[in-house]
Amino acid sequence: MNKYWDLKIREVRPETNEAICIEFEAPAEGMPYRAGQFLTLIAEVNGKEVRRSYSLCTSPSSDAHPAVGIKRVAGGLMSNFLNDNVAAGQTLRVMEPMGNFTTVIAENQQRHVVLISGGSGITPMLGLAKDILAGEPNSRVSLLYANQHEQAIMFRSTWDGLKKQYGERLTLLYTLDEASASWDGPVGRLNRDSMAALIKQLPEQGVHTTEYFVCGPQGLMQVAFETLEYLGVPQDRIKKEVFATKKMDKDTNELMADTAQNEGLVEDPNKAYDVTIVLDGEEHTFTVEPGYSILETGLDEGLDMPYSCQSGLCTACRGKLLSGKVTMEETEGLSDEEIEEGYVLNCVGHPVTENVKIEIG
Repeated sequence: MNKYWDLKIREVRPETNEAICIEFEAPAEGMPYRAGQFLTLIAEVNGKEVRRSYSLCTSPSSDAHPAVGIKRVAGGLMSNFLNDNVAAGQTLRVMEPMGNFTTVIAENQQRHVVLISGGSGITPMLGLAKDILAGEPNSRVSLLYANQHEQAIMFRSTWDGLKKQYGERLTLLYTLDEASASWDGPVGRLNRDSMAALIKQLPEQGVHTTEYFVCGPQGLMQVAFETLEYLGVPQDRIKKEVFATKKMDKDTNELMADTAQNEGLVEDPNKAYDVTIVLDGEEHTFTVEPGYSILETGLDEGLDMPYSCQSGLCTACRGKLLSGKVTMEETEGLSDEEIEEGYVLNCVGHPVTENVKIEIG
């Protein structure tokens, strides 16, 4: 069963002209989380409940209070609402931390973690860097952070403070699409060759002791994957976090995920199927009509099914498929291991056989 809290906002800090950091008071019983995970924030906007997931920018080992970073999305319902309306002392409904964009901290571990990011993709990177630098004294972190211009760099003062604290163990490399005459860093939109050149400037610690974490806009992530492949980095040394791609949600005008049909599974536009959801130990059966997702139908039936992004990226709606078959419009949020184990994303899931049964939790 998913946990929900009404968390008091401790502080709202502007990070750029287009982004804020919301710091919360943790609930009395505590809020366990891992660096790199996200919170789902729930608010009523224009009379409708809206949920969106935002990455934690904090580390449980270094920060007393959990916080998230939120950058405005052009036309985005929730991101603009939060940037314009929240203030210290208010409360926000929050779902428990989730996400697999994390790493295991071990004091005796010695590794080089390279963080490749752009825009608001920097948010989970900050918590990861804090955790690694504080918990692994023999490890080092390098950040390659791309932005359109200097004023868009999020958490810059915090990164600079970490640099002062950890010295040579932290390398910061900012790159801009366009810059003023006073900028002395790299300039120009990144491509495979320019990114490869920048990565080669980072400290070398060996392919088997170097890990790469990638998070940012779709274009930058694609360049990063092409670059790392070009440099011969093994796939198992790369971890990614996808926020959104270029499809727009017709109701909320937020960025959503592109469609990617599962191999061999196609929804019949003329066939409805019954689906059974096991939620908190109880079974609920309802009919999913063609064109409707399992989550969408379940919510219409009054079930309190967990969800956040509704685009197959955050995994808040994840369930274990016990029987039957389900096709998904997007599988980016699931790891290969989760797919093999039978997990499905209800927000983008559609039944394609009889006897579909899914356990949530």
